Amino acid sequence: MKLKHGIFHAPFHLMEENPTATIHRDLELMEHLDRLGYHEAWIGEHHSAGFETIASPELFIAAAAERTKHIRFGTGVVSLPYHNPLMVANRIIQLDHMTRGRVMFGAGPGLLASDARMLDIDPRVQRDRMEEALEVILRLFRGEVVTARTEWFALNEARAHLLPYTDPHPEVAVASAVTPSGGRLAGKFNLGMLCVAAAEGPGFEVLNTNWRAACEIAAEHGREMDRRRLRLVAPIHVAETREQARADVRFGLQKYIDYMNNNMPRFFPPAGQDIVDWWVETNKGVVGTPADAIAYIERLHERQGDFGVMLNVPYCLVDWGPMKKSFELYQRYVMPHFDRSNAARRDSYDWVTEHSAEFTDLRTQAAKLMTAKHRAERAAARGEVIEPTPPNEPGAHLIS
Repeated sequence: MKLKHGIFHAPFHLMEENPTATIHRDLELMEHLDRLGYHEAWIGEHHSAGFETIASPELFIAAAAERTKHIRFGTGVVSLPYHNPLMVANRIIQLDHMTRGRVMFGAGPGLLASDARMLDIDPRVQRDRMEEALEVILRLFRGEVVTARTEWFALNEARAHLLPYTDPHPEVAVASAVTPSGGRLAGKFNLGMLCVAAAEGPGFEVLNTNWRAACEIAAEHGREMDRRRLRLVAPIHVAETREQARADVRFGLQKYIDYMNNNMPRFFPPAGQDIVDWWVETNKGVVGTPADAIAYIERLHERQGDFGVMLNVPYCLVDWGPMKKSFELYQRYVMPHFDRSNAARRDSYDWVTEHSAEFTDLRTQAAKLMTAKHRAERAAARGEVIEPTPPNEPGAHLIS
């Protein structure tokens, strides 16, 4: 199974930056990734806390799709408890048509408690509400007429009057972090999984657990989970040397950690320890060379088994130039390793190496033959007689 590659774009932007410019730079990043041949980009939804500045992934995807040709876009994710499910279904269906099938639907309960607070939603009910909404949205995708009433939404003979462009509907994936809720829903509804915390300690430790939960529940419904729809998310920054990569991430690493801890304390570097040393030693993500990225992804394979897509998180750890360079280096050296696109080239190179002496001898003989032929032809043109080439010499049959 070939591993695909993409990004999971929150996005994260430093508080000092021009917010208008960051949105347009995010669109430019999508164009850059499309030119490089990345497969997917998932765009987040956030409404508070300052750093993650896209409030509507659907709006962003509509603009990005017009600027690109091949890359697929996913909502990463729509926070379902914040929206009426009919509205979500209709927006995704419209995007499916506008992109001619390049949209994917990622769903989650909503990560930021501050978002929920502004909407007067108790975070403790968000996962249950997500499941209620997701079930309705899937029914609407299938063209069903839905009448439903819950404590937070009501539908009366609701239907999507425009059915999906994609048959039967766009790919659907659910966010999965530390709790088993995402895996449970993926197994129940036959969905993909977005493991959004694959790099971090708790998220890494439960990779197998959440996948196993999804597989068990899928089996109870007579289905088997598809590893091609399993996506792992981790921050990866590469440069031509480890020293350069470490210098790059100093641009914004401390501010990123401050932001994450401001939202919910989770990163605790020891006092006095170099922040980059701590980040690398605790496996929070890759800061190194393409070879380090390859080793890291192989480690994820060892933990999880096969999975379909590796999604990089382009954090605000690095500035714009080094970020673009990182994606270029990843495309040049990491992608070919996992899709084995150079396997035939390597086999051909090794085959030539194995027969190098034989091929060298043949080329030498061919050169001698040409020289002998030329000498014989020029001598004949001048009416000269030359000594026959000894029978054991190359070209003897041409001039004897």
